[in-house]
Formats: sequence, structure tokens, C-alpha cells
Amino acid sequence: MRTRRIVGCMTGTSIDALDCALIAAEGEGLVLRATFERGSTAPLGDLAPRLRELARQQPMTAAEITGLARKYALSVADAVRELLRGEPCDLVAIHGQTVYHAPPLSWQLCNGALVAHALRVPVVFDLRAADLSAGGQGAPITPLADYVLLASPHERRVVLNLGGFSNFTALPPRLEPDTDLPRIQAGDICLCNQLLDTIARELLGVPFDRDGAAAASGQVVDALLEHWTARLAAQARAGRSLGTSDEPPGWLNAATRALNPTDVARTTCEAVARVIAHRIPPTDRVLVAGGGAANRTLWTSLQRHIAAPLQRTDDFDLPGAYREAAEMAVLGALCQDRVPITLPQVTGVPSPAPVSGVWVLP
Repeated sequence: MRTRRIVGCMTGTSIDALDCALIAAEGEGLVLRATFERGSTAPLGDLAPRLRELARQQPMTAAEITGLARKYALSVADAVRELLRGEPCDLVAIHGQTVYHAPPLSWQLCNGALVAHALRVPVVFDLRAADLSAGGQGAPITPLADYVLLASPHERRVVLNLGGFSNFTALPPRLEPDTDLPRIQAGDICLCNQLLDTIARELLGVPFDRDGAAAASGQVVDALLEHWTARLAAQARAGRSLGTSDEPPGWLNAATRALNPTDVARTTCEAVARVIAHRIPPTDRVLVAGGGAANRTLWTSLQRHIAAPLQRTDDFDLPGAYREAAEMAVLGALCQDRVPITLPQVTGVPSPAPVSGVWVLP
């Protein structure tokens, strides 16, 4: 079968680093089999605070925005070179940095032409735009890649991503290659790392709560737990793609700031876990990925509230730190094969979903 080596690139809404993953993709279309080869993470440096300002709708000139897009693209090209170590690849798929998402409006900042020119490799990017243009929410876009990488022929699985926002993909057992694609369910749930990292930056004075250690030393505050749970549950009930209007600026009011910061962190982990557990469907196993999987306090809370066993995607040959980057690579392969990457039951796009991606050929 045809084998392609594809690099996927991802920076999430937490805007903490640039992840790249190299996969080997055998076959084409929905019978694709993808194997994770390796990944790398590159810091965004002084790009991170500027991208956060743009994502928070802070005023910027056109020159500043285009300068950010150029610097971001050069960072992507450098990170891909570092990952490949001089080896060839057939395609680079770039998510781009989400700086605004409120369907039908969405913007994933990326200068794909600059990356293609720098690497002399075909580049596909702007993967949400076709779905949005056709009337969908543009997200989540990873469920089909979850199916390719993590579906099992023997059990139901939920892939739980603990990123800036939490989201899930419910995977039925994988069917035989010549049968129709089973009905996959997926959706955004609620704030996760964006809220936890905001608490870390503004109350704990650190970029993030490493391993959830500060939260582990705190106590649950019942009144704050009730408040957080209600707000997060409202996001989970919305049944839409979460984005710019759902982000945490303004969540930390004076009353919350007056509490012990470790108690705020601990209570937030508990509230996020409760809302996630209530939202995901019954399943045989939960596969956890994303930066939040390293937060032991959040993990412990999830274990307490979810009946099914929790395991990291690392246990299934897909490091959680690189799951989304690897899935961008899978989505790039599907785009190249002219397979729609979004699902009508997930994004709300009318059937048939459109073929996605903007292409730059070197």
C-alpha cells in the first residue's frame, strides 16, 4: 500500500507551545492506517504573550498581525525541520493558531505559503474554513482522526482531550474496511486548561500548576464548587463549538480572588471533572490526552466521577502530548485523499460535508 510520511503541527487555545508529530500513513481514505513515529515540542517564546493578546481581542495594527503570522510560520518551519532531522516528508498539515472562534466566524492564524516555501513540501492548512462556510461549527474536527488512530474493533472508547477546552469523541467499535463508517459522536464540553492556567498565572504566579501540585494542597470550597459547576455545565449544555466568547477573562471576580489560591485551583479541578463526567456517554474505556492529563489532581477527580477505567493514549501508541498534532497529520492525509474530515452529526454541517483545506504547493 501507498505509505506517506506526514507532519502535523498544532498550537492549542492555551497558546503554550508548538507541537509537531510525524506519522506514517498507509493506504488512503477511511481505510487509512496511521502510525505515530515521533513528536517534538517547541516553545513559542515571546510569540505566546502576543498571540494571547490577539486572541483576547486586544487592538493591533495590520502590520503587527501580519508580523505575528510571519513569525508563527517561521517557527513552524523551524520546528518541522528539527523534527525531521534531515529526513524527507510528503506533506505538512498545519492547524494554525486560533485567535478567534465564534461560528460562523473563525480565524486560525497561519501563513501556509511561507512554510511551504521554507520546507519545499506541500502544505495544507485552514482546515475549519470549508465546514464553517457550508454552515457547520467548524469544530470539533479531530473525531475522524480519533477513529483512524484509536478506535478498537472490540470495545467502545471515549477519547477525552483535556486541552484549553475539554472535548470528547465517542468511538463505536471499528468496523470492517468495506462497511460504512459507524456513527461517531463528539463535542466540546467546557473550559479546562484555559481556566486552570489563568488561575495559575493570576493567583499562583506561575505559568501553570505543574502536576496539579498546588491544587493537591488545597481544599474544595463548596460555594465556589457550586458556582464553577453551574458555569461550566452551561457550556457543556450549549451543544456548540466553544470559543472566544467562552474564555476565562472575567471569571476571577473579587470574591474568588479573596480565597486561598490553592483552594481555588483544587475546587476548579473538581468542578471540571464533575462536568466532564456528566457529559461523556457510557463507554468501556476513556483514553485521556492533552496537557490536563498531567494534572494529577484533575486526574484523581476524574477517576472518582467516571465509572469506566481511565488510561492515557500513551498506552495505545499515541503520546497524549502529541495526539492533536498527529491528528492534524491524519486530517491532512484525508484532505489529500479528498475525504471530508468533518462529520455532520458533530459540527452540524449539512450532509455531505465538504472537502477541507487550503493548499500551497512548493
